[in-house]
Amino acid sequence: MKNQFSKWLSIFIPILLGVGIIAYQYNQFTHAQLSEIEGYFKNANYYYVILAVFIGFIGNAIRAYRWKYMLDHLGYESSFANNFMAVNIGYLLNLTVPKSGEISRAVIVKKYNNVPFDKGFGTIVAERIVDIFFLLFFMLLAVILQYKIVKAFILDKIPLHLMTLILIVGIISFVTFILIYKYSKLRIVTFFKEKISGLKEGLLSVVHMKEKSKYFFQTILIWSSYILTYYVATKALPETSVLTIGAIMISFVVGSIAIAFTNSGFGTYPFLTSKVLLFYAIAEPVGTAFGWIIWTSQMLLVLILGLFSFLFLPIYNRK
Repeated sequence: MKNQFSKWLSIFIPILLGVGIIAYQYNQFTHAQLSEIEGYFKNANYYYVILAVFIGFIGNAIRAYRWKYMLDHLGYESSFANNFMAVNIGYLLNLTVPKSGEISRAVIVKKYNNVPFDKGFGTIVAERIVDIFFLLFFMLLAVILQYKIVKAFILDKIPLHLMTLILIVGIISFVTFILIYKYSKLRIVTFFKEKISGLKEGLLSVVHMKEKSKYFFQTILIWSSYILTYYVATKALPETSVLTIGAIMISFVVGSIAIAFTNSGFGTYPFLTSKVLLFYAIAEPVGTAFGWIIWTSQMLLVLILGLFSFLFLPIYNRK
């Protein structure tokens, strides 16, 4: 009963947060502004929206193909079709519970390709670690290109002493965790070590595999597709089509963070996008409409591919 309650809580809290943000933003607009947002939706150039969706599709396909390098290194074969459908289903489940899709991917390759769950999940964790480093790189690049905007958006909102305190607490917590993990003989720590030991081979596959150059080249292609998707989508509205590369980089990074740390950015993505674009003289109704156009179009792709994969995966593997 307790586990069921926790499960439903983990589903509904992110959704309620997104709904709360949507309601808050909706109440901030006047009737005229809401009509203005509706007009942006009607008059958007959907040729660019469809093109952005297609680029997003290509990025998903590359991510599925890249996964095979780590699985091959571990000695397991998994077809591109299975990998692609597993990735699509993972993205779909992330719309409900954040990061639940990563678990579903490992479950799928275990069921259909006999990849042990811990090893398969380890490859996915390693993949996410690589993605985090790429996101950090783009965050650093955004800071370099648009330091004043970043300072106004973050540093001026959060007191420096609070940021310093958070950093110190984070470092102390990390060091404490490492020391406890390495030296503690407590039963719970030993149990935890046993559970994650099976992940090590999957985690280290990204380091030891023979095809590292191809893996990282395709990682660059994946992140390039994300940025290109965002860039192309800005052309859908005249007001956002004039954004500079610095503005695109900042808003892309903020949107990526919203997607990474919530249930695929539901509610948070359009809200944060509109707030960032305010610094570039893009009115909030425009920024909100643009955020919803790009988020909705990409989530429709996730929904269509995810549902198709759910239905077709058992048929494809019926033998």
